[in-house]
Amino acid sequence: MLIDTHCHLDAAEFQGRADQLALNARQVGVQKIVIPAVSKANFADVARLGRFGGYALGIHPLYVPAATDRDLVDLKSIAIKAMSDPRFVAIGEIGLDFFVPELCAPPIREKQIHFYKEQLRIAKELSLPVLLHVRRSVDLILKGLRQIKIPGGIAHAFNGSEQQATMLTQLGFKLGFGGAMTHTRALQIRRLATTLPLSSIVLETDAPDIPPSWLTFGPNTPDQLAQIARCLAILRNLSPDDIARVTTENVYAVLPRLTASSVDISG
Repeated sequence: MLIDTHCHLDAAEFQGRADQLALNARQVGVQKIVIPAVSKANFADVARLGRFGGYALGIHPLYVPAATDRDLVDLKSIAIKAMSDPRFVAIGEIGLDFFVPELCAPPIREKQIHFYKEQLRIAKELSLPVLLHVRRSVDLILKGLRQIKIPGGIAHAFNGSEQQATMLTQLGFKLGFGGAMTHTRALQIRRLATTLPLSSIVLETDAPDIPPSWLTFGPNTPDQLAQIARCLAILRNLSPDDIARVTTENVYAVLPRLTASSVDISG
């Protein structure tokens, strides 16, 4: 059994195809898909698609420039109500992005940090883990996590240093690895995937983004997770079954509400 811990199944590229994509994934052993929100506008969509495994609610840093403090108020209110839904497993996707130049200018940079910390506070109040976006921002992400103690979560698409990885795991986080790991030129990511404790790793696709090396056209899809898992198995000289078993245990450890739910992508 495999779990895709980060898949934007509500993306425009997948419109009208969610059921078929989930079935394709199930046929290759992906039994649960976790779908993070990116803005208030898609909270209802990801909650509906949570029938394929689980969902998270949050405001993505790329969507922070257009967001308002009212969105934070609404997020908290909706998240409190969603606590009765076993498919609601985390606050996310939240975090910081200092890769996109437009997000690095002082006003937007400070707004990102404000939204990140306020969403950590919501997670703390509800005792929920978070799904983190950490692009070129791990040090500030860690600073926020030290200031606002939460139950942990997943650092999605991790591409930091080994030291940063260790700090995150010490704070209760697992590290998401996906399509980037399959590219032979991604030396740092492949080294981390090989040398970090397997107990710290979970798998993801980030579909429709971050396609694996064998996809030359079209969007990434959740059924690609099986081959991504095989790539990790080769890198670590383990069997695919071992990778599936341990990474699934890791997901359940860090997203306990997903464990409590009997929902899987069979609907």
